[in-house]
Amino acid sequence: MDCQYLSLASTGQFSSLFLDYITQKDKLTPFYNRFPTLAAFQEQIKEKAFDESKRQILVDTLERQYQSIANKPDLSVLLRSNTFTVTTGHQLNIFTGPLYIVYKLITTIKLAQRLKEAYPAYNFVPVYWMATEDHDFAEINHFSMFGRNYDWQTEQRGAVGRMNPQELEALFKKIPEKLTLFEDAYLKHGTLADSARYYVNELFGAEGLVCLDADDAALKRIFAPIMRDELINQQSGELVQKKTEQLESLGYKTVITPRDINLFYLDDQLRERIERKEDGTYRVLHTKLKFSETEVLALLDDHPEKFSPNVVLRPLYQETILPNLAYIGGPSEVPYWLQLKGVFEHFETTYPLLMPRNFAMYVPSVSAKRICKLGLTPEELFQDTLTLKREFIDHHTRHSLKFDNENKTVNKALDAILHKAQMVDPTLEKAVLAETKRFANAVARLEKKMRRAEERNQETGVRQLLAVKEELFPNGGLQERSENFLTFFLNDRTFLQKMLSVFDPFDYRMQLCLE
Repeated sequence: MDCQYLSLASTGQFSSLFLDYITQKDKLTPFYNRFPTLAAFQEQIKEKAFDESKRQILVDTLERQYQSIANKPDLSVLLRSNTFTVTTGHQLNIFTGPLYIVYKLITTIKLAQRLKEAYPAYNFVPVYWMATEDHDFAEINHFSMFGRNYDWQTEQRGAVGRMNPQELEALFKKIPEKLTLFEDAYLKHGTLADSARYYVNELFGAEGLVCLDADDAALKRIFAPIMRDELINQQSGELVQKKTEQLESLGYKTVITPRDINLFYLDDQLRERIERKEDGTYRVLHTKLKFSETEVLALLDDHPEKFSPNVVLRPLYQETILPNLAYIGGPSEVPYWLQLKGVFEHFETTYPLLMPRNFAMYVPSVSAKRICKLGLTPEELFQDTLTLKREFIDHHTRHSLKFDNENKTVNKALDAILHKAQMVDPTLEKAVLAETKRFANAVARLEKKMRRAEERNQETGVRQLLAVKEELFPNGGLQERSENFLTFFLNDRTFLQKMLSVFDPFDYRMQLCLE
């Protein structure tokens, strides 16, 4: 597979905050610990402290979660003091969701491999933090394969990881392709979390990828002191707001908005925000649940699993329960992590290396041949459709489609006419200028007609060009943000291994992977 590269900035697809981070603009250095280079991991390893008792709880939890999984990765390695994790996270999008989620997993796997090569005295475990507690079902209930959209409708509510996926049996009847892996995952497991763990292990378990479901009482108990502080003192929101205002003063748009209490109440079919009222009571929104401070703290002591960190505290939860060195995130995640450094400092928790995932566009062989035949560069592919078509026609035409030279000659003559008319009667100036304007408009219309005629002359090339553009940019967006990996995997069972072979976790560019 041939790979071509271009800067993320040249794609026109990413925010200034994200681009300035990956290009290490000095003004952003106060918002993170150290920039993710291979050498930076040496200092990160020295800084990351993680005690033995946490390791035991982590491994016990994983062993319990993996008890029904065959060919599971080696979990015991996490008990060793020289073992660290590198982590990515995402919602449990059905059938893996868009391609970029798979790319996040592959980036994380490749990072662990690169670190083992560079630091052989240590072990590095790639971790997929399954966002099982997330309750935004609309974000995960659909996927696109071969250009067709599929979605799952349900009456189930609350944390998606607890949902029963066997309702998906009806969806399988609508899919022409036989998807045995996902049938086994969804129809033979009782929760979406167990289903996702199963298929991710089937796809990437041999590469050492470990799936973690943090919706767990033992893991929440480790994090309970911080949740207790959040309930009583409510400091994280102010800390995030301070960083947010600093970023906005630099001209950046920020991603997340903190709450006074950045915790949800979590139960079956329920995940709702907790608010403290003026009378000192704690209320769970959209329910009748109400607690005094004594009651809510007692509930935390007895059932920490009933409290769920939101986007502000989830990263801190992750770094509290894992011996983690780096978080691999996308172009929306990296910016919001930059809002969180104050929270990490306050709770004296090491801020991880913040790494962008790999960005890629997979080009099947038919399209790759068309791109070569059409003579397109990676930069040209990322142009908007109108610009791409116009420049393609201009490049391939044998004719001149503009009257630039002719206009110069005519304009010179019109200037002379204007001069003569003014000599006879200055009031004729308006009449001459009006005729000049009408002439210019007529020339412009004629140029458009010539261009449309040339488009017809180049109909075959233009049609191929637009077909390539639509395939690589479905509905005008990036392929990796809409198409599912099965679109390519079902035609080439080595697709994932090919992407594993070409991804470099330290290369922060867009890569076109041409077959």
